[in-house]
Amino acid sequence: MKKHIPNIITSLNLLSGCIAILFVVSGDLVVASFLVLFGMFLDFFDGLAARLLNVQSDVGLQLDSLADMVSFGVVPGLMMFQLLNKATMPHVLETGFEASETIYGFEAGMNLLPFIGMLIILASAYRLAKFNVDTRQTTSFIGLPTPANTLLIISLPLIFQFQYTELIGSIIFNQWFLIILTLVSSYLLNAEIPLFALKFKTWDFASNKIRYLFLGISLIAIIVLKFIAIPIIILFYVLLSLFWKEQ
Repeated sequence: MKKHIPNIITSLNLLSGCIAILFVVSGDLVVASFLVLFGMFLDFFDGLAARLLNVQSDVGLQLDSLADMVSFGVVPGLMMFQLLNKATMPHVLETGFEASETIYGFEAGMNLLPFIGMLIILASAYRLAKFNVDTRQTTSFIGLPTPANTLLIISLPLIFQFQYTELIGSIIFNQWFLIILTLVSSYLLNAEIPLFALKFKTWDFASNKIRYLFLGISLIAIIVLKFIAIPIIILFYVLLSLFWKEQ
């Protein structure tokens, strides 16, 4: 029975992502974001459970990638589609992310701009495919991990919903900001940039300085800035990886 526990946890991550898609399609990006956060929690513990129970398997590895593709590939891509779609709508700052009847208003004429957001889906799929065959990524990452990129995208509706100001609203629903963010995140997913992983082989400080530093500063940032801290943390993660060389 224990050999199935990690796969059950992974399947729950997949289920969470599927339900998140339904909420994204309805326009409720806030609930979708919380479902993705729950999926990230599960994604962390499925691998941990497999290691603790010593039941790693090739099937588990493939199932994990499939679940990640849905929760951390399709969901953020559709979410960016919706953000761009809403950015073209009048009075969007008044309606926010309440559920609507349709994901896309074809009756008003086809606007191709929101489809740019789906580049995230393609970039995520390619990133996950590379990860499965790249032997360099056993203890670290090459390119931004899909959960980190997803965290960046889902922070936007959470910031809007819980820390709204006129400035924040004007930035989040600025078409050029969303397009640039889409292009940058799609690039980072597959860039040849070495990034450290939050995997602790031991708990001593000497060999995990970068991880403890990152976690400590991230925790303080979240306490002080709340959801606004998320994009700052992602940027800090990339910069810290670039300028801190582990011994």
